[in-house]
Amino acid sequence: MEFKFDAHQDFQLKAIQAVTGLFEGQPYIEAGLSPVIGNRLDLDDETLLKNLGKIQEINGITPDAELLRIKPEGAVDLPYYNFSVEMETGTGKTYVYLRTALELYREYGFRKFIVVVPSIAIREGVLKTLQVTEKHFRELYRNLPYRYYEYTSKSLSQVRQFARSDSVELMVMTIDAFNKDLNVIRQSTDWFTESEMPIQLAQAARPILILDEPQTKMEGDKNRRALGELRPLMALRYSATHRNPYNRVYRLTPFDAYRQNLVKRVEVASVAQEDDFNHALIEVRKIETVRRTMTASLNLHKLMKSGTASEKIIKVKPGDDLFKKTDLPEYQGYIVDRIAYGAVVFAVNGGQLKLRAGESIGRDKDAIHAAQIETAIKEHFDKQQELKEQGIKALTLFFIDRVANYQNQGKLRVMFDDAFNRLKGKYAEWRDVQAEEVQAAYFAKKSKTSDELIDSKSGKTEKDRDAYDLIMRAKERLLSFDEPVSFIFSHSALNEGWDNPNIFQICALRDVNSYIKKRQQIGRGMRLAVNQDGARVHGERTNILTVVANERYSQFAAAYQREIESVYGKAGAAPTPVNANARKTVRRTKRFELDADFKILWDKIKHKTRYLVEIDSAAVIQEASAKLSKVEIKRPRITATTAQIELGDDDVFDAVQTTAKRDMVEITREAGLPDLVRRVAYLLEFQSPPVSLSRKTILAIIRKSGRLADGMGNPHEFAAAAARKIKETLADHLVSGIQYERINEWYEMSLFETEFQSWEDYLTPAEKSVYDHVEFDSKVECNFVKAMDRREDIHLYVKLPSWFTAPTPVGKYNPDWAIVMDDPKDSDGKKLYLVRETKGEGELRQTERRKTECGAKHFEGALDINYRVVTGADELP
Repeated sequence: MEFKFDAHQDFQLKAIQAVTGLFEGQPYIEAGLSPVIGNRLDLDDETLLKNLGKIQEINGITPDAELLRIKPEGAVDLPYYNFSVEMETGTGKTYVYLRTALELYREYGFRKFIVVVPSIAIREGVLKTLQVTEKHFRELYRNLPYRYYEYTSKSLSQVRQFARSDSVELMVMTIDAFNKDLNVIRQSTDWFTESEMPIQLAQAARPILILDEPQTKMEGDKNRRALGELRPLMALRYSATHRNPYNRVYRLTPFDAYRQNLVKRVEVASVAQEDDFNHALIEVRKIETVRRTMTASLNLHKLMKSGTASEKIIKVKPGDDLFKKTDLPEYQGYIVDRIAYGAVVFAVNGGQLKLRAGESIGRDKDAIHAAQIETAIKEHFDKQQELKEQGIKALTLFFIDRVANYQNQGKLRVMFDDAFNRLKGKYAEWRDVQAEEVQAAYFAKKSKTSDELIDSKSGKTEKDRDAYDLIMRAKERLLSFDEPVSFIFSHSALNEGWDNPNIFQICALRDVNSYIKKRQQIGRGMRLAVNQDGARVHGERTNILTVVANERYSQFAAAYQREIESVYGKAGAAPTPVNANARKTVRRTKRFELDADFKILWDKIKHKTRYLVEIDSAAVIQEASAKLSKVEIKRPRITATTAQIELGDDDVFDAVQTTAKRDMVEITREAGLPDLVRRVAYLLEFQSPPVSLSRKTILAIIRKSGRLADGMGNPHEFAAAAARKIKETLADHLVSGIQYERINEWYEMSLFETEFQSWEDYLTPAEKSVYDHVEFDSKVECNFVKAMDRREDIHLYVKLPSWFTAPTPVGKYNPDWAIVMDDPKDSDGKKLYLVRETKGEGELRQTERRKTECGAKHFEGALDINYRVVTGADELP
């Protein structure tokens, strides 16, 4: 298997351009003859802040009033810029930042990058992504010279290569590799002189740090200081859950990812103990300080006015009597003694009970875990049956409570083997498969003095190493039907950073009340699935992640949604995870086969088209040249800066800048005109999608801009600016000049499924549709269905399936509805055949707006079908 990558995904390109656009006006940095070849930033704070504000406005982010620099307390190193990119888990964050590094070199000559990660799991994931994208990147960037490697204390020669090489260097290291005085990178060795340490070479290169999941381990004082001691030029911070989003330049929220079908949908299969009020239940949900008093939120049984008991969240403080809080005799003698250090201590009839946040008593955990495991295995078997026709191998990930409960035939391992052997007989393809061969586990353990993996806690066995390699390094093999392992067990080593596109079930055999942990664990399976060819498989009914949770669906969904909304607001949060136990089968109705209106409607809309774009060259030249004429192009220059030498706390001399940077001499070397045109054409070919303009047109734009002299004085900066302005202009002209024509291909009615499963929460009964229920994505759509069913003049409607698309220059367009209704202007029974798009007020974004404009030309121009965007059924026809 070889993973396939799409270089033209709009949301990823926007994230890349959000960073590269920060440095507009930065001259290209040539390697030079210095023994250390590093990064250099020539932009002043005013220009950088202006660029930041422009990027933030483009991406719908409130502009920041200042650049946020970090200089850890006590550090002698220069403060450094920080820019944050926020992308929902599973949307290709690692791909984006690696490609961003290559773009920064191509546009500006930045070439030294250190990817800093908080854990071994994330490090292995980054290295794997570098490996599988290498062919893709080399083809995309025409063999641009770049090297990547893992920093290890055993290969310090790489640090010297990192500093002195004139190619792009991508060094991947964990934060633990350089955050302690004892780290080898801070010591003199055989490779270095007594006065030289490896870290000093890294510092001299002024690296750009790429921080992967910086909210994990990188916000504390010690690690902030360690990052500063690398003397970075800047830090680019990438995460789905930033704790401190310094100067955020791009944001892809859970709602954005859901709406664009970039991630799996989430359903929850709840396994919970019900109606057992014969024992005292105590679950510690949250511990917090309220008005200088420690309080805890407990899940308890409580006697209700009806005389029956129910589970309730009750807040307690030291001294509270649980019997008085619940009115149930099972709690007699339970007194809250103290709340401290993340735990609640109860005095219980002369003894003590200590429960930490997330821990509980009163549940039959073994019975719950056994039921969860059985549910997960059955879900896996059923899902694999559905997916095999598409060439997709399903994986299930188990998060366990304690390593000892799995290893050495621990009780969870025994539960899995028993359930697997009991269920497999009902599925032909699993009947002869042994439980031993389908499971693998990874439980990380680290050395106290380095970041190197020792092995899993069961010892340094060959089986442990094989499991580690399979899970962490051999994604392609794990996704192959030839590899029997389908069930993966972990404790916490895989709860962030690591993921696999074919995780379809996550079974949480532990209490997880932390928002970040719960969301991180779900994130391990959010990526869209891939088939045996390594190609991404789209489809809402294929990409469903089932979370087997040990709590009621309502509790899980409400807590998960509440926490996401607290970060993103209701507008930024994805829809609430659906209840896996409330699925419903949707069936095709007799209308599909018997209704003549549907056949006529389908014959009208079924045809496929192709498009041609006619662009007014004169108008493009006029607008692009006008935009280019306003761009500031500075000549390359020599600058002077004054600094004083200070002796730091570690007896290391350092330079501290004391004056502003001053331009001293402009470099007057000029490029030839043919070279300038060639540069612009070359950069346009790298646009996504590529832009091809004749040399004559490019030359006309340059000449008409009146900036030819500036271009020849600083060809790299001018060519980059010209390519950007030409692309902007072409985007504006693209949709207005598009024309569609019908081709001899169409969508067959047989593509409509006879039946399919969906969730009750997203279904509404339908009287006039070709299905007995309609699956809706929003309240707008749900209300639209109900309103159409009430209208007597509407005969039939169909929610157009996801495979029904029209091509556009900005991606495939899937319209919402096809409708048959009476023509209000004709009393002789004439009918209208319509296509409608439903959007709430203000919902259409730029890309969606362009798609609907293209949709109008596809349906009205090529198929003669009335098309409009509406907000409700009252706007029909």
